Amino acid sequence: MEMMRFLITVAFELFLMVVILRVWLQAARADFYNPMSQFVVKVTNPLVLPLRKVIPTVGVWDLATIVLALLVSFGKFVVLSAVLGYPFIWVDLIMVGILGAISQFLQLFFWIVIIRALLSWFAQGYNPMMAILVQLTEPFLAPIRRIIPPIGGLDLSVLVLIIGIQALRILIGI
Repeated sequence: MEMMRFLITVAFELFLMVVILRVWLQAARADFYNPMSQFVVKVTNPLVLPLRKVIPTVGVWDLATIVLALLVSFGKFVVLSAVLGYPFIWVDLIMVGILGAISQFLQLFFWIVIIRALLSWFAQGYNPMMAILVQLTEPFLAPIRRIIPPIGGLDLSVLVLIIGIQALRILIGI
């Protein structure tokens, strides 16, 4: 039974990460022609495009993709409840679904910031992966850099952002 729980969780969370990444890429107006962006769009299009016919985009926010992320997160807990024999308490499942999506975003955000920091030590020249990571994280790091400029060539904005993400995770209890 633990193996079933593990496999269901991994399948739903991996897809949820890709859906959240699509929302984030669109909100950040990241390069659509980047190979990473192309992968995300191609994987999510089969479910996003039908939803887009019903749910509009508002500004930079693709509401159809946000709804899909919430549905995937909600679906994970529904499937886990059904497989593990837990009772369906819909209000709890909806709340856990919303918190699950937020938790997944914060976890993805944390790892993208870490990966960007590590790649910045080794990247030489143009790298499409590094370019997309910069486009995703720079809107969060730039305001921190205005308050805490690099000290002796050491950029502390990444550390401050990581601490902020972890504090936010603790604050909302996930």
